[in-house]
Amino acid sequence: MHAGDDAGSLDRATKDFLAARPQLFGIAYRMLGSSVEAEDILQEVWLRWQNADRTHILEPAAFLTTVTTRLAINHAQSARVRRESYTGPWLPEPVDTSQDPQLGAERAEALELAVLVLLEKLNPVERAAYVLREAFDYPYKQVADMLDTSEANTRQLVSRARKHLAAERKEQVSRADHRRLLEVFVTAAQTGNLTELEDVLAADVVSYADGNGMRGASRVPVVGRPHVSKYLVAFAPRFWPRSDVRWVEANGRPAALVTSGGNPIALLSIDVSADGIDRLMWVLNPDKLAPYMTSLNA
Repeated sequence: MHAGDDAGSLDRATKDFLAARPQLFGIAYRMLGSSVEAEDILQEVWLRWQNADRTHILEPAAFLTTVTTRLAINHAQSARVRRESYTGPWLPEPVDTSQDPQLGAERAEALELAVLVLLEKLNPVERAAYVLREAFDYPYKQVADMLDTSEANTRQLVSRARKHLAAERKEQVSRADHRRLLEVFVTAAQTGNLTELEDVLAADVVSYADGNGMRGASRVPVVGRPHVSKYLVAFAPRFWPRSDVRWVEANGRPAALVTSGGNPIALLSIDVSADGIDRLMWVLNPDKLAPYMTSLNA
């Protein structure tokens, strides 16, 4: 506790932090693609907030957001190094958004798994600028202050991020069409129906399997309709028997949770455009499935 604090001051600090917490978590999660790491960031923010001289802080939410953003940028820079040793494709840790787990934004930008995957290619400062502007609608001047840069540079950062996403991702279909394609795909994958798989996959589809080296998970992305289709057909006899599918929501989009004996073995999310399924994202890593299951069953 900061010297000179009394119970009333700390109570006020706690209320200010809890009021801002949903948005702080939303920022940290979008920056890091991990709810576990986002929670770690918020723990550090709380400690700094407790020890800050709050008598001179006129806007607690702005202060807390700035601290969260800067800590997340630093963490993202070190996370890149750690992920270089990750075995196989790295996917963000999925979150259960069906009950709104305090993701803290009125808009859903930078929340879908596919978008988070693309944002990984940006540098952390570009990513922060995009998240603050697009997901939380902060004015450019305020984003610039949080990032300790100029407003002109902030506009360039956000513009580069938008162009990157526009170049890498096609226009999305409706939620109803997304769910329909997901159901058709799962049925075709379960039965190993090559023709039906080819009908729903885009020509340049990419399949990512995040298993961190676990057996059965491809250690490289599988690219292109013929390769993905044949891979899925060959994979079907080993993966689908004795498994159950539960329709869930992950990161604001319909998803399929595959379980065996009540235990999760995969969470499948897809990215869908008018051309069909553009991305298949299989989260197989038990360490990433565990937090999602905890939230889902809460």
